[in-house]
Amino acid sequence: MSGFIGRTRELALLDKRLRRVASASEATAVAIRGRRQVGKSRLVQEFCDRARVPYLYFAATKGASPVEDIAAFLGELRDSTLVRDPELVPRPETGNWPDAFRILASALPDVPAIVVLDEVPWLAEQDDLFDGALQTAWDRLLRERPVLLLLLGSDLHMMERLTAYEQPFHGRADNLVLGPLNPAETGAALGLDGAEALDAHLVSGGLPGILRAWPHGTPALEFLRDECVDPASPVFGVPETALLAEFPNPDTARRVLEAIGAGDRTHATIAATAGSRAGTLPSGTLSPVLSRLVVEKRVLAVDHPLSARPGKPALYRVADSNLRLYLAMLRAAHEQVQRGRPEAAFALIRRRWPTWRGRAIEPLVRQALELAAFSGALPWTGTEVVGGWWNRRFNPEVDLVGADRAPVAARLLFAGSVKWLDSPFDRHDLADLQRTAPQVPGFDPSRSGLAVVSLSGTTADLDLHAVGLAWSAPDLISAWVE
Repeated sequence: MSGFIGRTRELALLDKRLRRVASASEATAVAIRGRRQVGKSRLVQEFCDRARVPYLYFAATKGASPVEDIAAFLGELRDSTLVRDPELVPRPETGNWPDAFRILASALPDVPAIVVLDEVPWLAEQDDLFDGALQTAWDRLLRERPVLLLLLGSDLHMMERLTAYEQPFHGRADNLVLGPLNPAETGAALGLDGAEALDAHLVSGGLPGILRAWPHGTPALEFLRDECVDPASPVFGVPETALLAEFPNPDTARRVLEAIGAGDRTHATIAATAGSRAGTLPSGTLSPVLSRLVVEKRVLAVDHPLSARPGKPALYRVADSNLRLYLAMLRAAHEQVQRGRPEAAFALIRRRWPTWRGRAIEPLVRQALELAAFSGALPWTGTEVVGGWWNRRFNPEVDLVGADRAPVAARLLFAGSVKWLDSPFDRHDLADLQRTAPQVPGFDPSRSGLAVVSLSGTTADLDLHAVGLAWSAPDLISAWVE
């Protein structure tokens, strides 16, 4: 993939803020947060290039001292298009952020301009006074100026705190959460459609840092095979960098994440795998770690069985499919690549791929069905959420459950099956679904429907009158097309 792809909605939102600045001649701030490698910096740089107004782009350095950060900030200000004469930007012997922001305010032109502070959490963690200095500068120096202030950060929890209630910047900035490219955007960027676009999304996680290295029109397994000759490939480097940035030490949180990435899904199995010689992790240790990884780090997602009754157990998964793939197989493959054994690396990937893909596609299927429900494209009016259902023995597991609310539904609209294999969904698969669906609490065969999602379609002898929906890969992709 080359050039800049997608993000039309986000670019339009930022352009709307800049037009607000120009029309009102007063400042607007936007806090943009998103996981590493999701393309925050690239989006904002593209916006600055397209806006054709003076701008300053300052990217903080992790671990730098406040003095170093401020010196770098003033250096970027001198080199920016905000100032006509760099010599007019003073060089204070001892700097602090209040002084730096006063210098910035004095350098702002009278026409609309953009100021970007990238990786704001790194500035805040190095200087306890940064948040307060930013708030004071905004209120006293910047608010009445025609400037669009963009605050970027990858630490989701710290970026949320920046504008949270009782925090210095509360009520002063709009919030924009930047997610990865969706499957339709991934397919468009790579010239792939249908199942190939979904495979590419599962491999890349929709992360531009990987997609930029992906040759146009190349299917996922072919891409992975070619990358197995390159130890420095982004398909290995991007998730490894994200893992080390979030979890630099092999502590309990790292062990828990790796256990889930390797396939453990329940509290009990995670505790056993992430334990030590002393035994399994105690619940009092594991539960707070899981909560932190789900709520603060957002690196995990948790799924609860969806039905008309409360159910257990909760199932955990790595939220980003690229990191999930890395922990499941790419890390082991990378070790082979680094030893000069690309054939062995790809053989490992090809062996594990079908099983991994069959499980990894399920969250995407549920998301696609939810999007279709919101747009009125499902035959079951009133569907608000799509999940799955299982009992404590995981016998049976029902891949899809559509309901009016979660986690305890008042009404179940449908149940369904996902078959992501090279063989089509046949009458035996339908018989299994008809047998297991009524076991979901709240499913009523006389009122609730059946849904089928299959990689290879359905067989000619399947009774399609027995199902309300039969989707294949192109139908899933269409859910993301606006």
